[in-house]
Amino acid sequence: MRPTPSYDVVVVGGGIVGLATAWAAVRAGKSVAVVEREQRLAAHQTGNNSNVIHSGLYYAPGGLKARLAVAGCAETKSFCRTHDLPVEETGKLVVATEPEELPRLAELARRGAANGVEAHELDQAGMRAHEPHVRGIAALWVPSTGITDFRRVAEKLGELVQEAGGDIFLGRPVQQVLRRRRDVVVRTGLGDLIGSRVVVCAGLHCDELARASRIDPGIRIVPFRGEYSGFSARAAELVKGLIYPVPDPAFPFLGVHATRGVDGHVHAGPNAVLALAREGYSWRDVDARETMRTLVYPGMVRVAAKHWRYGLGEMHRSLSKAAMARQIQRMLPDVRAEDLSPAGAGVRAQAVKADGTLVDDFLLVSDGPVLHVLNAPSPAATAAMPIGREILHRLTGDVLAPVGAA
Repeated sequence: MRPTPSYDVVVVGGGIVGLATAWAAVRAGKSVAVVEREQRLAAHQTGNNSNVIHSGLYYAPGGLKARLAVAGCAETKSFCRTHDLPVEETGKLVVATEPEELPRLAELARRGAANGVEAHELDQAGMRAHEPHVRGIAALWVPSTGITDFRRVAEKLGELVQEAGGDIFLGRPVQQVLRRRRDVVVRTGLGDLIGSRVVVCAGLHCDELARASRIDPGIRIVPFRGEYSGFSARAAELVKGLIYPVPDPAFPFLGVHATRGVDGHVHAGPNAVLALAREGYSWRDVDARETMRTLVYPGMVRVAAKHWRYGLGEMHRSLSKAAMARQIQRMLPDVRAEDLSPAGAGVRAQAVKADGTLVDDFLLVSDGPVLHVLNAPSPAATAAMPIGREILHRLTGDVLAPVGAA
């Protein structure tokens, strides 16, 4: 009988946050294993997003998102250049289209200044110098924002972990994480692993795994699907870089934005509709039992009661190309419905408290030698490397400098 494999750190989840944590651990001299339920890395949130490297503009000063996204913006671009991964520093235009958005735009400028993010306030002429086809009454120009391919970034992190002697196990769903007196057992259907420390970065299933591991997470993951619309060649010529609306502060979503990716293609999105399964990438993906549990969860009942008009609007834009086009036309009036075509979707793992609060910041919950990552949506991909170092420090006390820092 083979002995159970044992490691200093076991990471549950092969998305970019889990892989960045594993990379931090091997850099600190730890033996490491990554356990991923899918047959490939970065299969869900990491591999299905806008691929924007966020500046840290939006986030409340002093929070984890603000601190780690600002650090991650520079570090992600440096990592990509070091490892010959696609990256461009495109800058981003945040556009106010209505007078009532101007106070929110001013608040973004204030947050940017507090977070150390360069942002320039522009009038109509200034915004059109960056994006000639945009319509608005004022804007912020954020030069540090960029684009990359986060799936490739995650895969490179996985390569680095393995090159440093770490193990990566694919197609191995974790059922439970159980603390013992001297270690932690990570129970999978294909055999156990033992870790002195364990990090659970289970994304869409993080709350389920916490409960299975006898931890009350205090939240429920509600999956929101974000659908993307690709632009025709004609419409793509209307977009030079990244064009964003002013976000609604009631929601942790940034709104439908237009993005020119590193592959040159332009898409708009995402919207935010309730997914009917944890991996509900289309209306056809339905898990009736899971959907019912979501709908009767007190937190979701409160969210629906407060924001049902918003939800209906998002559903309408999901089902109607004309409605999506009208949303885009607020900033880009020359885009037409016939310019749009389906361009994939992602599912955001949004933590919701029982009182209806949509958790806005990253949520890291420690249980002795186990740390559960219970909310890590955007900008987690941007912030992944600083998040990984933060997690390592909380678990082991190790302090690592960013790669490339003097």
